[in-house]
Amino acid sequence: MSDHVVPHFHNDAGVSVIEIGSQEFMCVGANPPFDHPHVFLDLGNDSEIICPYCSTLYRFASDLAPGEARPPECVLKDRVA
Repeated sequence: MSDHVVPHFHNDAGVSVIEIGSQEFMCVGANPPFDHPHVFLDLGNDSEIICPYCSTLYRFASDLAPGEARPPECVLKDRVA
């Protein structure tokens, strides 16, 4: 799994729902330096999950590629997990 990069998402825009194309990901809250602890979230068999730190609702969208989000500005760029 060392070649696997876990996508990171943030909610600087303050949207109520972020649709994502990944089942496993990290929520950072807001862009650094205003981020919360980077929490690993796994949807498992569910289609939605709420971040326990910032209460952002993430919803899986099968039409998005892994690492993509709607809105697209919620993808944290230049991060390697």
